[in-house]
Amino acid sequence: MKTLVTFIMLLCSSSLLVAQSLNKEIVLNNNQKILVGKFNKAGLTQSTNHPWFQKNYDDYTLDTNTISKFSKKLSTYHIKLFMGTWCGDSRREVPRFLKILEHAKFPMEKLQMVAVDVRKDHYKKSPTGEEWGLQILRVPTIIFYKNGREVNRIIETPNKTLEEDILAIIQGNSYVPNKATSLHFD
Repeated sequence: MKTLVTFIMLLCSSSLLVAQSLNKEIVLNNNQKILVGKFNKAGLTQSTNHPWFQKNYDDYTLDTNTISKFSKKLSTYHIKLFMGTWCGDSRREVPRFLKILEHAKFPMEKLQMVAVDVRKDHYKKSPTGEEWGLQILRVPTIIFYKNGREVNRIIETPNKTLEEDILAIIQGNSYVPNKATSLHFD
């Protein structure tokens, strides 16, 4: 019986640790709350982020014609999205991007979202280092992967619109990300 109780306690505590690793908020010196680390849409719809997220999500008018051109092929990709909940570009583009993915019926289990820090000693880093080696210099950065290899990325703002930039990437057109400095894509 004692072993069973110990096992149950360990199981409960390990599930709490997993739950805490998603949608983690920290408080900055100015009392602003930001997300850091892996998060999901619920992390953006909680009270701290809800006002800006919901407004930018609701106000965005989708280009459904362009989305229909890539929606089937998009589901064959994996996507990593890096953002800062403190960043104006991220606050504008990420709600729009999520709305596009939802309309395209993108399988959200193929989307990894990571919030990076703004504090000087942790600038554009996440607590568990998901950005390591990926040259995350500006946020948001949306990286598209096919068969485990990076195909391309959208950096900070789209060149045209998110829909048109995604279509160019999916079609394999010569797409050069906005703000790309020394990135190379094979």
